[in-house]
Parts: sequence; C-alpha cells; structure tokens
Amino acid sequence: MRGIDEDSGEYLGPSRSQQRRDALEVLALGERLVALSPAQLQQLPIPDALLPHILDAQRIGSHIARKRQLAFLAKQMRREDDDALHAIRDALDAGGEAARQETALLHRAETWRERLLAEGDAALAELLSEHPSADRQHLRQLVRNALEERRRDKPPRAYRELFLGGGWGVGGVTEKE
Repeated sequence: MRGIDEDSGEYLGPSRSQQRRDALEVLALGERLVALSPAQLQQLPIPDALLPHILDAQRIGSHIARKRQLAFLAKQMRREDDDALHAIRDALDAGGEAARQETALLHRAETWRERLLAEGDAALAELLSEHPSADRQHLRQLVRNALEERRRDKPPRAYRELFLGGGWGVGGVTEKE
C-alpha cells in the first residue's frame, strides 16, 4: 500500500529507494554468512530454512552461479522475520567484538611482557599494583628465566609462559586466589 494518505499527507510505506537499501543490506548479510565456516554457522541463530541455501552458495564455484545463488539466498532471507535477521546480525557483531577484545587482551599481555623484560622491577611493581593477587615470586622467576634464555639463545619457554600471564590475569590466565 504505497502512496500518500489523503487525510494526513504521510507516506503509507517505505520508498522504493528504502526498499532497495534494505534488500542490499540483506544481500550483504547473506554474503557475510556464506563466507563463514560451518562451525561458525552453527553458533549463529540461523533459521533451519536458510541453512541449506547458505551451504549451497558455499559449494558453488562459478562466479555467476554463486551470484545467482546469493540473490536467491537474499530473497529467502527477506521472507524471514526482521527479528531473526536482527538476531543473526547481533550474533555476528558480538563475534566481531569478542575478537577485538581478545586481540586487545593479547596486545596488553605482549606489552606487559616486553616491559617486564626491559624495565625489570619497576614494571613488576606497577603490574603488581594493578593485579595485587599476582604471584610476585613466580613472575620474578619467569622474568629471570626469560632473560637467561635470551642470553644463552635457548628456546623461549619462560618467555612464552610469561606471555600467558604467569598467574596475573592477562593473556587468558586468571589471577591466583
């Protein structure tokens, strides 16, 4: 029901341009879904009716046939509830945010490791002020061992263990209780 309401003068439905933008947004979502691995797809709240179409698009190698299958997938997706599409988008965005947070955590652990090796006790004191329940003795031992490994050109066992946090909570290892 398009057109203008005679009484209020408001448009009755979305414009053709808005419908096209919405359709292109759904197509882009379909392309993102096709690019995911089967394990990643299982973690998303994808309706059962859409999953075979996504898998078909992943199997197709020909450019034109794949483009046609993506268009068909988008058509099927537009038939779904808006809530289902929003749930898929939210799950995809949450995965992206989790990956960014994990990367930031790894960068933070790497920065601390390098500071501990370069600055020694000053960096250790600052780290312990941020993470008071960390094991000072264990961290000191790891720093000493990592520096010794570097000096002797040995495999970086303590260096890697220091990256994992050594019990201070950064890099995925939780703080000691």
